[in-house]
Amino acid sequence: MTESDVLWQPSAEWIDATRIDAFRRHVRPEAADTHELWQWSVDQPGAFWRAVWDWCGVIGDPGDALLADADDFWAWRFLPDAQVSFAENLLAERAGQADEAIIEVPEEGSHRKQRTLSWTELREEVAATAAWMRSVGVESGDRVAAWMPHVAETVIAFLAANSIGAVFTSTSADFGADGVVDRFGQTSPKVLVAADGYRYGGKSFSCLDRLAEIVDRLPSVEQVLVVPALSDEPAIDHVPHAASWPAAIEPYRGSELRFERVPADHPLYILYSSGTTGKPKCIVHQSLGVLLKHLTEQALHCDIRPGDRVFYFTTCGWMMWNWLVSCLGSGATIILYDGNPAFPNAERMFDLADDHDVTLFGVSAKYLDASMKGGLRPIDTHQLSHVRSICSTGSPLSHEGFAWVYEAIKADVHLASMSGGTDLCGCLVAGDPTLPVVAGEIQRKNLGMKIEVFDDAGQPVGPNEKGELVCTLPFPSMPLEFWNDPDGARYRAAYFDRFRGPEHPDGVWAHGDYASWTDRGGMIIYGRSDATLNSSGVRIGTAEIYRVVEQLDEVVEAIAIGQEWDNDTRIVLFVRLADGLELTNDLIARIKSDLRAKCSPRHVPALVHAVPDIPRTRSGKIVELAVTEVVHGRPVKNLEALANPEALEQFKI
Repeated sequence: MTESDVLWQPSAEWIDATRIDAFRRHVRPEAADTHELWQWSVDQPGAFWRAVWDWCGVIGDPGDALLADADDFWAWRFLPDAQVSFAENLLAERAGQADEAIIEVPEEGSHRKQRTLSWTELREEVAATAAWMRSVGVESGDRVAAWMPHVAETVIAFLAANSIGAVFTSTSADFGADGVVDRFGQTSPKVLVAADGYRYGGKSFSCLDRLAEIVDRLPSVEQVLVVPALSDEPAIDHVPHAASWPAAIEPYRGSELRFERVPADHPLYILYSSGTTGKPKCIVHQSLGVLLKHLTEQALHCDIRPGDRVFYFTTCGWMMWNWLVSCLGSGATIILYDGNPAFPNAERMFDLADDHDVTLFGVSAKYLDASMKGGLRPIDTHQLSHVRSICSTGSPLSHEGFAWVYEAIKADVHLASMSGGTDLCGCLVAGDPTLPVVAGEIQRKNLGMKIEVFDDAGQPVGPNEKGELVCTLPFPSMPLEFWNDPDGARYRAAYFDRFRGPEHPDGVWAHGDYASWTDRGGMIIYGRSDATLNSSGVRIGTAEIYRVVEQLDEVVEAIAIGQEWDNDTRIVLFVRLADGLELTNDLIARIKSDLRAKCSPRHVPALVHAVPDIPRTRSGKIVELAVTEVVHGRPVKNLEALANPEALEQFKI
């Protein structure tokens, strides 16, 4: 590693102050560094996850057994005899907590005003909401669904349901009726929590008519709790089984806060795959596994401490919402923002970071790239004095994006690029605040995660060789199951069958990312392997193309697909240009020349087309597979998964 490779080097004082180094010194003082700590975590996984329980102060009964392994990869259980309440751990009093548990920041001009819930107030709200849920018949194992904006009531509803042992599931308020029914219709919730509407980009959007339709189409729903978001007294007479949140909860204020401790593998919540190629998969996560995984990522990899203020831009339909809520378990204050991150101007998120003394600033890689393309320089306009960590996820962050963070946001900050997903409700590879940050690289394997890169034959590859990202050791936040998959066939096919064979008779976790190791032990992600391009037999990650093309001033963003053509596959590139620009022959030539020079001749597209918009999921991820289907004249099975499905029309060429 040369000095020019390193964008940030933690000082000895910085390292000594981190929680991951304190954890290392406590549980493995003989380990010289966090790499040796990682090695122990995968050599002795049962002991490692029990050490996380003890050091993070998990409340509950861990039981005596460290590990129940099994012939089948997916059947392993960690601390299998444990009894735990997720909500009890998130609402616990911890030394060093600030007064605030939640700070809710609405979009400018919203009917809702900024508000703060203290830890005491949050516990009281959860107790009252749980008492209401019990009064309407919610029991352990029942499903409570939330079709909600990113506001405090969504967090309260989750904690209340979990305190009973009910299973929570959520999606964001901008979903249409079909998208909501596609998800909740599979999981049969007894209670539906929904807002009367939401605000985005300075406009208000009512949800009440859609809510009435949704309830009509969900026969399992017995009670609907409507949260006033656009009006103090929403008109809900036409919504079946509906009651206003304030009126329904009021009689239960002053109720005792009670927690139902459940077995380690009791269902915690149900998350949904994006569903762009069919009905979304219903991924059931288990209580203790997610708690241990999130504590490891947050307290150790992200260095979140009691009293910190954590912000992540997300919606209730993305697993980063679940991740953010879990930060309460580290004694941190969580900051909720609902609305357009660039409204009323592009600096809105950096204003929020200053206004609320944010210590961890979490956004998507696309947000950072867009801020860079927009010429923002928060380092010149904002203090950001409390920001200690910047986290990036959702898609690979470009080399230039890494460098821009240190040049234009803050020079002394830990930039943690992370990669994981809904499937494990966490990360496979992430940051480490004791290591240098190198442009374009995710720093390390997560603790407890035995990550490899496999070739097509299931053999590990060396540095700078691309292949499939896998985890060869079970981990606690593997899904418990898919909902309505009684024999587990769909679950096994999704993750474990890809490399099952003589070398790996019980399978490995194949995550579906295309990746490589660097010489330094870092990782580069090239995109989803199911969207990997195959040009004349050579596999190419789409992120490699985007990194080069999106550096051109004229190009705002791009999407590349492989089109079946003349008994082969050719690369077709679509670009969204800056306002007022046209795709000229000169620009096409420069795109191809840059790709040839900076990548290889195989990265050069056969065709380049300009489009006014690029389709993406509601969590902001571009959808190569949906575009591929349209280009080939095949139907896209679930348009409700897209934030802008109308954008697909322009690809019918």
